[in-house]
Amino acid sequence: MNAAILRECYPMSFAEKLIHWQRRHGRHGLPWQGTRDPYRIWLSEIMLQQTQVSAVLPYYRRFLERFPDVAALARASEDDVLRLWSGLGYYARGRNLHQAAREIRRHGFPKTSKELQDLRGIGRSTAAAIAVFAYGERAAILDGNVKRVLARCFGLASDEELWRKAERLLPTKAVETYTQALMDLGATVCTRNPDCGACPVRGRCVARKTGRIAELPAARSRKALPLKKTTWFVYRDAGRVLLERRPSPGIWGGLWCFPELEDAAFRVRSRKILKPIDHGFTHFRLRIQPLLCDVKSRESPGRLWLDLSDALDAAIPAPVKNLLQDLQRNVAA
Repeated sequence: MNAAILRECYPMSFAEKLIHWQRRHGRHGLPWQGTRDPYRIWLSEIMLQQTQVSAVLPYYRRFLERFPDVAALARASEDDVLRLWSGLGYYARGRNLHQAAREIRRHGFPKTSKELQDLRGIGRSTAAAIAVFAYGERAAILDGNVKRVLARCFGLASDEELWRKAERLLPTKAVETYTQALMDLGATVCTRNPDCGACPVRGRCVARKTGRIAELPAARSRKALPLKKTTWFVYRDAGRVLLERRPSPGIWGGLWCFPELEDAAFRVRSRKILKPIDHGFTHFRLRIQPLLCDVKSRESPGRLWLDLSDALDAAIPAPVKNLLQDLQRNVAA
């Protein structure tokens, strides 16, 4: 009996279709693939939370060069970790990763998805992904990409339904390939504007058959994000700028930023209003008004005077880096 007749008599299941598709069309050769090292897999899964692969790749490589194993990460200071994380966003991930590394150094790496959820920054889906790729555990994932695939294919809306379906669909073999296939399909084919012609399960897709692609998964109601405002006092003296460390927790916790309160002890030689900066967070928008103040430097507890080049290498959020780069360009001009 040839392959075509076999497929007609015994059609492939959803999982089998995805496994077959992944081996031919999925993503291969990513630096965290082809390993059972739980540290490298954990690091990749944390970095990939709400962040695209293309953005993660250079950070992942630099991170491993500096912290090749969990012991090296645990020994590092939080400032060193956040400096390498600078620009990747969602900085709580970096802080949680660092704290979890210290927990792992004391007690060893968890061996199951249930145990992994006890670590900081690891939820149900991330724990399952780590356990699948590191230990071959038969566990269901449901990140944003996977949710989109399952919601459209099976016409499901609620997270409860999606989790039940994700668990029922798990194959008994090749769970790692199947899990990677779900991730790849959601990231490269079943996107917001899907390429249905390239989808291996398009024949059974409820959303495609019923014209509900734009409706599934169900969009969460979005309220208008509140606008918050702040001022940055960019104190400068002879090419150096003043940075202070932000408290943790909070936005940009543990990172170095410009002061938000004016220091009356400085004698300001000149003041210039710079272009406002708009920055979006999950729950609000922030409008920053930078004021460039030329002053004579003085020691300030909890603050650092840094040359522009050194400041750019510090653990700073993206808006601070962008402003520093503008200042550097203006100096060079």
